[in-house]
Amino acid sequence: MRLEKVELFLTSMELVQPFRTHLETVKDRESILIKVTDADGYSGWGEVVAFSTPWYTEETIETAWHMLTDFFVPVVFESEWESPREWSAALERFKRNPMAKAGLEMAAWDLFAKRSGVSLSSYIGGDRTTVKAGIVVSVDTPERMLSMVGERLQEGYERVKVKIEPHNDVEMLKMIKSAYPDLALLADANSAYSLKDAERLIELDSLGLLMIEQPLDSDDIVEHAELQKHLSTPICLDESIVSLQDAKNAIMLGSCRVMSIKIGRVGGLADAIAIHDLCEENDIPVWCGGMLETGISRAFNIALATLPNFTIPGDISASSRYWKRDVTIPEVTVENGEIKVPTEPGIGYQVDEVYVNQISKRTKTITNNT
Repeated sequence: MRLEKVELFLTSMELVQPFRTHLETVKDRESILIKVTDADGYSGWGEVVAFSTPWYTEETIETAWHMLTDFFVPVVFESEWESPREWSAALERFKRNPMAKAGLEMAAWDLFAKRSGVSLSSYIGGDRTTVKAGIVVSVDTPERMLSMVGERLQEGYERVKVKIEPHNDVEMLKMIKSAYPDLALLADANSAYSLKDAERLIELDSLGLLMIEQPLDSDDIVEHAELQKHLSTPICLDESIVSLQDAKNAIMLGSCRVMSIKIGRVGGLADAIAIHDLCEENDIPVWCGGMLETGISRAFNIALATLPNFTIPGDISASSRYWKRDVTIPEVTVENGEIKVPTEPGIGYQVDEVYVNQISKRTKTITNNT
């Protein structure tokens, strides 16, 4: 396959309601949507899930745009390609910037699956017809968070993640577990704690949480290993795992008992699959994390979650949970806590290109002869 054209769309979409963590409140979500087209007329879509400011990782939408236009896109015009894994390998010459790399690499997976005439889930070896849906409740008052949990359960979600911080954790979680004792509940700290808070985190052991996600620093693996020794509740690593090597190190040190995999955070679908396989070999269950994505990334998450070691419902919810209108046709829907896995070639959803252009703040088309 030889690539002919890459189109970039810097989009902005307003969330149905603001998404709050202790680090940031997101009201308007910028993304870079990427369309690649080959010489035979096949097209694939990807998405850069970096945020507008560097609160989650050091990448931003603007840095990703720069890396794509000045470095990454020229590379994929250099050769003919036999598989999307070759794109991933070709981009390894550049350090870091995993979300920018992932957005471009994802488009290759969609393209190659379409060229093969199979769904993306089948193309990567998935074998599920549905995946379990999970939901995230952002930081708010304990009463409001309890109310939101109830609303999500009525919608059929079986696993709920709530954001916590040192001043909004133990009592709020006790309130939720008291109201819903059988709920599969996990707490996401987004690095809000340090080892000095170990006793406070140990208090959570009595609540029977599914896990505590990323309690300590976003780039830490060593101190998480120390904390896990004192917790019966599994620690899940998120921000700390940005590569396959990070995953290997965390498993070797005993830093976690669960791992969240986000395609954008680890640099693409190839590395996400490799981390899944590594965790499966080491009896570490995994789940698919979310990034306030459009339906394009959501479709990739659905496909990824069809692999066998995704045994915990991920942050994969209905489009309407975040957007009044999504960029995919049809939108992602949840029925009885599950999402049907598309069977059409590629990601299985059409992209509404008219709408994408309407919500784009900037576009750029790069051709092979540019």
